[in-house]
Amino acid sequence: MATAVALPGVAGEQTESGQSLRFRLTLSTEAEQAIADLGLETPITGRAYVIVSRTEEREPRLQTSLTGVPLWGVDVSGLGGGDSVMLDSNDTAVFGYPLEKISEIPDGSYFVQAFLNVYTTFERSDNHVLRMHLNSGSGQSVFRAPGNAHSAVSRVIFSTRSPRVVDLDINEVIPPVEPLLAGEVLQQGNPRDTARVKFVKIRSGVLSQFWGRDMYIGANVLLPEGYETNTETYYPTIYSQGHFPGRGAPFGYRELGDDPESDVSRSAGVRDFWVSDEAPRMIAVSIRDANPYYDTSYSVNSVNVGPYGDAIHNELIPYLEEKFRMIPETWARVLSGGSTGGWEALAMQIFYPDVYGGTWGWCPDPVDFNYYQIVNVYEETNAYFTEYDWLKVERPNSRRPDGNVRSTVRMENLYEFAVGPDSRSGGQWAIWEAVYGPLGDNGYPARIWEPLTGEINPAVAKYWQENFDLHNYLRKNWSSVGELLRGKIHVATGEMDTYYLEEAVYLLEEFLTTVDNPPAEASFEYGRRKPHCWIGYSPERDGEDLRTVEFLRIAADHLRANQPVGTSHTAWYR
Repeated sequence: MATAVALPGVAGEQTESGQSLRFRLTLSTEAEQAIADLGLETPITGRAYVIVSRTEEREPRLQTSLTGVPLWGVDVSGLGGGDSVMLDSNDTAVFGYPLEKISEIPDGSYFVQAFLNVYTTFERSDNHVLRMHLNSGSGQSVFRAPGNAHSAVSRVIFSTRSPRVVDLDINEVIPPVEPLLAGEVLQQGNPRDTARVKFVKIRSGVLSQFWGRDMYIGANVLLPEGYETNTETYYPTIYSQGHFPGRGAPFGYRELGDDPESDVSRSAGVRDFWVSDEAPRMIAVSIRDANPYYDTSYSVNSVNVGPYGDAIHNELIPYLEEKFRMIPETWARVLSGGSTGGWEALAMQIFYPDVYGGTWGWCPDPVDFNYYQIVNVYEETNAYFTEYDWLKVERPNSRRPDGNVRSTVRMENLYEFAVGPDSRSGGQWAIWEAVYGPLGDNGYPARIWEPLTGEINPAVAKYWQENFDLHNYLRKNWSSVGELLRGKIHVATGEMDTYYLEEAVYLLEEFLTTVDNPPAEASFEYGRRKPHCWIGYSPERDGEDLRTVEFLRIAADHLRANQPVGTSHTAWYR
């Protein structure tokens, strides 16, 4: 880890003979105090960045992405107010993307910004000490996270003939999404209740013990029409899984109503339907479980991320069922979700088969690691390239429905490595390694492949297979879980999924549609030329995509069909 040291403050820019372009980032005392006032650690351990853009339409930090503007990062420690850290091409600890070294940037005029990602120290129960970004109320978007800090945007002329030391003052701290009230903490945010949407946050005992500090988990709860007046009515619950929901309500519900002229999304009409007389009365829940690795936990127990499966099922759900009038029975809990939420919805049903009565996993993250996106981690030796005798071809990472490739696996992994080594990027590949993988010697996740070369680690791949390959788990355990899952699994994905996720689904379908004793009675649906996040075809509008309102009716009909005969809770259905 590069250590930040106090350097003499130099105003403006300097030319130094024989030196390449360098950046001196200085944290202001005011910014350090503002970070401390939010309950974060000071002096700062974290990662400092320089971000460069050709345009000033948005701040450079808001232009960072896999296909975005250049950035360079370096780990820092002990950075206090008035201290500086230098970033230059000669420091091997500085790593950038898409240009690895600062010296690679062409001569020209650019807009430049410094950024600081603030870490928290975790003295975990496994005796490892980790330094990571504590979720601060906006998921794990590093460059938007409350408590992180940045400089103003400066216009700088780069020239290899007159290298410079460019001084950037980090003096602005990103504020909380909602202002902190007395006793509140940043974790999971602090959204305010509305008439039908209630926001819950609890301290998790099991997560706090694991991470060695207070850890919280929350939920966004959408109540049905008539909940406040029909005080004797209990309701089934549908859990909508996915990325960090922030202050958003499940299924895109808007408290202020729908705008039929501007809203052409899948969720169009949800609010009007939810409060209408014909809507089944259900409670919908989205979980807020951002963690030090990502904006969601994947809802399972993991040696790296922690016992989120236990926290959700033994702490959060019992709390919700006590606080709200939820029917606390298996048939009355169902799941849905897309992409990350699709994997979560399937994993929660599969690993907790007697807790839930059905699941809809749409465009799920890889359910079989023979197709980890498009990488076979069991048989390939390199994730980044298909190798031939005289050449090697980069593996694609994402595509358009017409087949045009948008990025490669190598590109996204290098971007994440620049944002945060040791799986600390807050990105997609980082959380997969954290959830699926074993513990590394340094306390961070053991890498499935070497991030710079793509060389696959077979021992880590074996651990993945034995613990989190959903297809493999079902094959091994069908005799014990099959009857509990009968008729409960429903999967839909596009045939041209943006991230090639349909390939793993095909393998899962092959098993679930042929297994017997008992039969799975699972359903699979594929959308012709449909990209990522396709969820199915409409049952009423031939050839058109399923809308959320239609899905809510499908879920309600499934709940009613599986409600035990003679149960007293029937007023919810219509």
